[in-house]
Amino acid sequence: MDSITSRLRRSGSAIAGSTGVALLLLGCTGSPEPGVVSPSPTVSASSAASGSASGDDPWDGQVTADVEVVMQELPVPWGLAPLPGDRFLVTMRDDAMLAVVHPSGGVDPNGGVEYLAWSSGAQELADQTVADGEGGLLGVAVGPDDAGPLFTVFLYRTGETDNAVLRAELDLDSGVLRDLTTVLDGIPKASNHNGGRIAFGPDGYLYVATGDAGDPANAQDPESLAGKILRVTPDGEPAPGNPEAGSPVWSMGHRNVQGLGWDPGGRMFAAEFGQDQLDELNVIEPGGNYGWPEVEGPGDQAGFVDPVAWWPTSEASPSGIAVTEEAVYLASLRGERLWRVPLLGEASAVADGESHGFGEPRALLEGEFGRLRAVHAGPDGVLHVLTNNTDGRGEPTTEDGRVVDDRLLRVTLTPSE
Repeated sequence: MDSITSRLRRSGSAIAGSTGVALLLLGCTGSPEPGVVSPSPTVSASSAASGSASGDDPWDGQVTADVEVVMQELPVPWGLAPLPGDRFLVTMRDDAMLAVVHPSGGVDPNGGVEYLAWSSGAQELADQTVADGEGGLLGVAVGPDDAGPLFTVFLYRTGETDNAVLRAELDLDSGVLRDLTTVLDGIPKASNHNGGRIAFGPDGYLYVATGDAGDPANAQDPESLAGKILRVTPDGEPAPGNPEAGSPVWSMGHRNVQGLGWDPGGRMFAAEFGQDQLDELNVIEPGGNYGWPEVEGPGDQAGFVDPVAWWPTSEASPSGIAVTEEAVYLASLRGERLWRVPLLGEASAVADGESHGFGEPRALLEGEFGRLRAVHAGPDGVLHVLTNNTDGRGEPTTEDGRVVDDRLLRVTLTPSE
């Protein structure tokens, strides 16, 4: 196994005086026979790419991770969306609250959070959101052309009868959320397999990840919005150029997608929870069928698109993802680690039993910060990662008898010498 050295640096008055800690992070990777596509659930991490026509991972899997805690005591954070000025919008799943977080250097990790609960729009949002299991206030996205101080904000919330995507206006100067409007509703809800990630693609349309809502048959039903990736306009209408005119469905056959991202070339990726065997990283093709519930992991079956990388559910349970020029990063809940899947070329899938364009997955931050819910890659290559240990399934961290989870981490990655 390859070792990855991580340096942890904590800042802010609440944790001042902490010393740097050298962390040795081990990436348990590989397959029984490197280069052989195998769906075995006993593999630590399997990839549909053990080589590439474009060469090896230039980082060679050896990564130095410099980690800084920039915010803490966040109650069940879920969604993460960037704002100008190195700020983020963060959703709090159970409290149905939206916050502006300022993780700039030197900010007290117990401060720098502005909750929008006092505005009428924020109160309306809380009133119509029902937190139940994996449901609540989930994904958040900001209009791609917004420069501020007025922003169009999109939110995925669970209500009494369904999941819905809402649009609102955020005045960042005053911290007021207003004009809350439902743009897409009727998405089946459930306490499990509830989806929730939303993101704008490079084409300017909004992509919405939904779960099968506990009924696997939904994923193969083209009339159901469950178990799908949807592509809609900012008004919630089916986007032009969708595979089926008049339908918001972009891809189907999904169990529970919670990660969406695009590489610089416009290639779309999605992370998906498996059932009992394998979690997936997929390249999303318009009109593609990703096999659930007929296939979990790679199945090599006609009509279904195989994943490009997969893991046993105990080592991943991937939620949010971030895509950079050099890799896809997956925030893993049950696996309590950040997976790095190198991007080696332009090929997007497995062909003729051989795979191209993806390197061997390697683990970062393994077991050091618990459950990881979301990850965002900034233009400077720095990652911001949200932990999720207060969601009822984790073990919150305490310091001096006080619960300090959940946290926002700043992670700077560089290739090791």
